Amino acid sequence: MPVIRDIPISLKTKEVLRRVGFREQASLRPEIKSLIDELLAGAKNDFLLEPAIAYGIYPLTEMNRGRLPLEDNGVIHDPLLPSLLSGADEFAVVICTIGHRLEKQVTNYFKQDEPLRGVLLDGIGSAAVDLLAEEACKLMTERASSRGYQAGSPISPGMQGLPITEQRWLFKMAPAQKIGVGLTSSGVMSPLKSTSMIIGIGPQMKTWTRAEVCAQCGLRKTCPYRKGVKGEKQKRGKISKKSPIVHPC
Repeated sequence: MPVIRDIPISLKTKEVLRRVGFREQASLRPEIKSLIDELLAGAKNDFLLEPAIAYGIYPLTEMNRGRLPLEDNGVIHDPLLPSLLSGADEFAVVICTIGHRLEKQVTNYFKQDEPLRGVLLDGIGSAAVDLLAEEACKLMTERASSRGYQAGSPISPGMQGLPITEQRWLFKMAPAQKIGVGLTSSGVMSPLKSTSMIIGIGPQMKTWTRAEVCAQCGLRKTCPYRKGVKGEKQKRGKISKKSPIVHPC
């Protein structure tokens, strides 16, 4: 089960702004833009980002009635899972993290009564995890392509098709401990700036856009990070043939 480190992450201001809830970059005050630039430079110079990916790839031998058999006699149950992994001969379990350092610095800023720096740095961390997850999807696409396969869009715990309660099984199938990621008793990942996913691999895999994922999410009406899509009610539940995209939340 491979582990990959030292993944280059190049963040842009607009990616950070989306993660802290800013909608219009044009209306951003210059001092906020300057502070984000300062924090981005500091995150790089102080090595606050420690991106790492751990994954395992397994054959998909059986899946019916919403059951995905796993190693160690584990089973993930969800009636939507078969349709999301339709066409897969294999599936990858992937766990990504940027480490603890940025999280600790965010906590320090709040302790030092600098909440704006804390909020903006936290947004930088969230945006970094987004990009890291996209890099993980590209990696799985390359692995699949080298064998004449395709990689589907990622399915993360909490999305329709993969209940958050099933995340414990993913941690048994990828070497999360080797990149310093664990689960609390309540199922929360630690470090917080981490994400996990399942990616189907096969001859013809379904993929969907970020907007289509948002249209199906239970938080679609209130989430500040959602992507809009025309005809949302009509498109909900449909899958399009586009590049794999990571759930934004």
